[in-house]
Amino acid sequence: MEYPGNLFVVAAPSGAGKSSLVKSLLELDSHLIVSVSHTTRKPRGQEQDGREYHFVDDAVFRRMVDDGAFFEWAEVHGHLYGTSKAGVQSMVASGQDVVLEIDWQGALQIKKLFPNAVLIFILPPSYDELAQRLNRRGEDRPEVIAQRLENAHHEVAQARHFDFVIINALFEIAVFDLKTVVHSQRLKYAAQLRSKPAVFKALDLS
Repeated sequence: MEYPGNLFVVAAPSGAGKSSLVKSLLELDSHLIVSVSHTTRKPRGQEQDGREYHFVDDAVFRRMVDDGAFFEWAEVHGHLYGTSKAGVQSMVASGQDVVLEIDWQGALQIKKLFPNAVLIFILPPSYDELAQRLNRRGEDRPEVIAQRLENAHHEVAQARHFDFVIINALFEIAVFDLKTVVHSQRLKYAAQLRSKPAVFKALDLS
């Protein structure tokens, strides 16, 4: 599938800082927009419906699955997450650069549907640091944190399937690395050809 916009897919184990990094990236890059996923989990902290996620109940989510509304969906930590097909298609087709925050399963599904999608995996510097971050967050019960840490070992192993890997040891450096990946992708020959076909045609390039 060819489309003028770029699609960036960011995945990470829980607590690695994915959401904070993407939020900072969006503040630095006015040409990026985020695709808001659907989930059956409850809002955390200051999260708002329609901003961080579309929060829906299990019945609504399952109905959307049956209707083919998602490009991808997966169960993560006991909750369902899905990416709207219509939302992503319309944005990249109009030439917008879109960033998705999803789990690794969804990222690999997206890559099959959008071969030009850029997959970015965020790694913590260590499992000990990941545990400290999850505890400092103060949003989950100890048994939930333990489950997230157990799942993290399997999730981290999926990084080898991604195009880029960013280690979030120092937040400012990780943000810089993420912005560098986005900017570099926009300058690739194929990406420029998709986004600026008139220029390439005028220069007899293809």
